[in-house]
This record gives sequence, C-alpha cells and structure tokens, in this order.
Amino acid sequence: MLRSMTGFGRAEQMVGDKVFFVEVKALNGKQFDLQLKMPSLLKPFEFDIRNIIQEQLIRGTVDCYITIKQNGATKPVVINTELIKAYYQQITALSNELNIQDNAILSSLLRLPEVISQNTETLKEEEFLLFKNVLMSALQELNNHRTEEGASLERDLISRIENIHQQEKEILKYEPNRKIRIKDEINKLLLEHVGKENIDNNRMEQELIYYMEKIDIHEEQIRLRQHCDYFIEMIKDAEISKGKKLSFLLQEINREVNTTGSKAYDVDIQKCVVKMKDELEKAKEQVLNVL
Repeated sequence: MLRSMTGFGRAEQMVGDKVFFVEVKALNGKQFDLQLKMPSLLKPFEFDIRNIIQEQLIRGTVDCYITIKQNGATKPVVINTELIKAYYQQITALSNELNIQDNAILSSLLRLPEVISQNTETLKEEEFLLFKNVLMSALQELNNHRTEEGASLERDLISRIENIHQQEKEILKYEPNRKIRIKDEINKLLLEHVGKENIDNNRMEQELIYYMEKIDIHEEQIRLRQHCDYFIEMIKDAEISKGKKLSFLLQEINREVNTTGSKAYDVDIQKCVVKMKDELEKAKEQVLNVL
C-alpha cells in the first residue's frame, strides 16, 4: 500500500476559555522540512510539537499553522500601567512647560515602547495534553488524504511497470531472429569485403561467438523481469515510507533498459525500449509523490 506525500488536515476544539485551531498541509520533498507558526503560549512545547509532526508525517515539505483564541482575542496583551503612568507624568509636565495641548495624549502613550506587550502566559501541562489531541486529529486527517491519493498512485505505478513487463515479453519474441539476422549481416559483409577464399572459418567462428556474447541481452532481460516483480511486491508491502526505495529500484530498471537498447541493434527491439523508457519517465514522476 502506498501513501502520497501531499495532503491537508485541520482541526478545531474549544478547551475551557481557549479555542485550539490547527491547520497542516504537506507537499513532496526529499527530506522532512517543517515550517511551524504558532503563538507564544506554545513556545515551551515547540520541541514536542515538532517531534509529533515528524513522527506522524515522516517526510515531505510541511506547513503547520497553530492559533489559540482566548476570550475572543487571538493574541492576549498586557498593558504596563506603571510604565504608562511614568510616561504620562513626564509628558504632562513637558506639555505644561511648553504650553502644548494634550488632548490625544492617551493614544500617543499607547504607542510608546513596552507600554503594550504580548501576554507571556504559557499553557498548563493538562491544557497541552488536550491540545495534542487537536494536533493529532489534524495530522490524522492529512494522513487520510495521503492514503486516498496513495491508492491512485499505486494503480498508476503498477500499470506502468506492467507495461514495461509486457514490452520485455515482446523483446523475447524478437530475440532469436535478431541473432540470426546479425550473424547473416556479418557474413555478408565479410564476403563482400574479404572474399570467401580469404576467410578463416575457425577464426570467424571464434569472433562470431565473442561478438554474439557481447550483444547478448538475456541477462538484462532476466534482471529487468526480477526488478519489475520486486517493484510490485514492494508496492504491496505494508511499510509506510518506501518512496526512496521505489525510486532506487526505478534507477535499476532504467539501467537494464538502457543496456538492452545499447546492445539491441534491432529496430523492433529499439521500439520496445522507447516504449519502456516512456513508461519509466512517467513512473519516475509519480514516485516523487510517494512517501
């Protein structure tokens, strides 16, 4: 069973006077790359949150947005009343001295440094445990999407590999005639350029055997068949993360296909090789999305 790397999940729940909201989206990526945005209330638990997300999602480019609404405000603030009083006394004395009106003094005071600061409160341990449930719900929804998309990827990849397997069977049909044709062409060229009376039949036989061994594609076809069978077997395996393994196996399949093409010297076999390469390129694109 395959699981895609792309997905989306969200969850929201009210706990006491707080509303926890989590939104997670994931795209394909070679490693695990997390962009996490969350309020200061959760800063002491950031390491735990990152570990939970990585354990659940394993790999991919992940964006996670967390907000906590408290009493209708997303960012509770604290007004430093002692500081604002100190500012007020000094500004009032200055305005009286300079005979300046102080009608808008409150709005000016609120803009001064450190008068308003974000609440430094953090979640209690029991509240964080409840938040973890919300986070897990969002991650579970994302993984459900990954599983649904993974089923589609699985069908497509199996179809691609089966098409390559079918072309491998076609090559086997052309293989006997290919060797006979190549042998006849070599004999014809020797007769034309050397002459029958000048040919050393023993040497000729040795050279033909050597040449035919060099262009033999039997071993490549056996390995290609084994790789294709193993690819489908790996897809059906219960392991969750196997995108990298499938990608490595496609490289091995590609190597055998290329070697077959370079040794073929046959138009019909080359057509089969082109079709296999086409299926391989499409499979490579799909495997990039596999977890």
